[in-house]
Amino acid sequence: MAEIVNTTTKVDTEEDTYTKDGTVDYKNNPANRNTTGTWKACPFILGNECCERLAYYGMSTNLVLYFKNNLHEHSATASRNVSNWQGTCYFTPLIGAFLADAYLGRYWTIAMFSIIYVMGMTLLTIAAAVPGLKPTCVSKEDCHPTGTGVAVTFLALYLVALGTGGIKPCVSSYGADQFDDADEEEKKHKSSFFNWFYFSINIGALIAASLLVWIQDNVGWGWGFGIPAVAMAVAVVSFFSGTRLYRNQKPGGSPLTRIFQVVVASWRKRRVRVPDDKSLLYETADTKSTIEGSRKLDHTKDFSFLDKAAMELQSDHAKGSINPWRLCTVTQVEELKSIIKLLPIWATGIIFSAVYSQMSSLFVLQGATMDVTINKFEIPPASLSIFDTLSVIFWVPVYDRAIVPLARKYTGHKSGLTQLQRMGVGLVISIFAMLSAGILEVVRLGIVKRNNYYDVKHIPMSVLWQVPQYFLIGCAEVFTFIGQLEFFYDQAPDSMRSLCSALSLTTNAFGNYLSSLLVTIVTATSTKGGKPGWIPDNLNRGQLQNFFWLLSALSVVNFGVYLVVAKWYTYKRAVGTLR
Repeated sequence: MAEIVNTTTKVDTEEDTYTKDGTVDYKNNPANRNTTGTWKACPFILGNECCERLAYYGMSTNLVLYFKNNLHEHSATASRNVSNWQGTCYFTPLIGAFLADAYLGRYWTIAMFSIIYVMGMTLLTIAAAVPGLKPTCVSKEDCHPTGTGVAVTFLALYLVALGTGGIKPCVSSYGADQFDDADEEEKKHKSSFFNWFYFSINIGALIAASLLVWIQDNVGWGWGFGIPAVAMAVAVVSFFSGTRLYRNQKPGGSPLTRIFQVVVASWRKRRVRVPDDKSLLYETADTKSTIEGSRKLDHTKDFSFLDKAAMELQSDHAKGSINPWRLCTVTQVEELKSIIKLLPIWATGIIFSAVYSQMSSLFVLQGATMDVTINKFEIPPASLSIFDTLSVIFWVPVYDRAIVPLARKYTGHKSGLTQLQRMGVGLVISIFAMLSAGILEVVRLGIVKRNNYYDVKHIPMSVLWQVPQYFLIGCAEVFTFIGQLEFFYDQAPDSMRSLCSALSLTTNAFGNYLSSLLVTIVTATSTKGGKPGWIPDNLNRGQLQNFFWLLSALSVVNFGVYLVVAKWYTYKRAVGTLR
């Protein structure tokens, strides 16, 4: 009897010692909950993200003016090139996420792609600083680039885009991995992690939008790109410093293979009738899923055609072992269903991202036409994005410490607002951001018209009037982007979390591409008959407010669609633990 008690006590002690979500430490042993993960591992991840974002925003915030002034591009071309590059930066995460989930794991994916990122940053610095490659400038706005220099610049930028593809989808998920999903106490902190993760992003962005933009405008682009390159190197050091403390999810094999297996198996059995009793569908008898690093998923009624893939027929056992292209588990089927259910929510984020992308393109060009001096101190127009950053830094703790407890009293939800409610609030706020930008442009053009300032470079209207539109964008980010980060991590199948994080990031890619497409269409249609169009090089002769009205209208329609989609959505139901 004593032996039974001792054995039971030993098992309970082991259960308390190790995580239950299947994570392992850096030696590939089960992760000890007392010595790994939680907030003690997060400072290294948050430090990495802060420095990496400082590098990214230090490069991207003022990039439209570098293209326009130093590479001698037209306003619309510069805006389009920035949008295309930023779009690529948010599209390449699909590559990194696939490698992380399928083969490398998040730790090694972040490590390898960080090296590519540093290479790109170094090359960009060389292109902006080395004679023979850097543009020859008569004045700040009269530069003559070399063909080789332009080629090296774009090669460097797209190396950075590739490098960020392995970092962006993995870092937020890797941080969330440090909290055990099967432990209610640790799970409570996961939502706070996403808030502070986004907070660290904006600390990096704050330094970039203030100090680095000033250096680029007043000291030079060699230093302006060189400092971000050093920051990226610091990010890599910060990440590796926490290696012994991290919890690592094992890669679960190719998620795309499993998705195609479900599609093929369900098509092969398209004439088979699914039974009313769903317990007859095929699932392993073990408590663990057959997919490495993933819990079992409960059956849902949606997309019942796919359930045919889990219909167990006598022919499935004809060759002894089960062929996964003919018979799939319920969990495997539910993985695909989870991805399909995420897609409508994902699509509604594209318009929001198009609105967000204006901060690094048309907001900067609008600000460049206004009075950028305060007490003889010249403010770079791109530096106004500092107010977006300050808005995020203000709203993150307010949301975490005030809004969540207050909302919890009324909703009874542990997070105050559900993830879908949180994202919806941000979509509404983004509409007011575009209205604010449009109203400002109407007022600005009114001043131009009344005083005949059509050919004046900086009209006597302070650039600080742009602050409200930046502040509203920052507030919308706290609700929509952070809610999106948490939603796509939480609702993703366990073994597809990097992929789903990458999926959420592609809304930024398509938002930038949409913005670029809209600029192209608007430019083509509004310049017919020799007209200057909505977005000419001289914005004093344009109608930029019409572009902001267009985005406002699209945002209203998008919010209506979002309400329908959010009402239809059902949350994922995981079963059991991994240990």
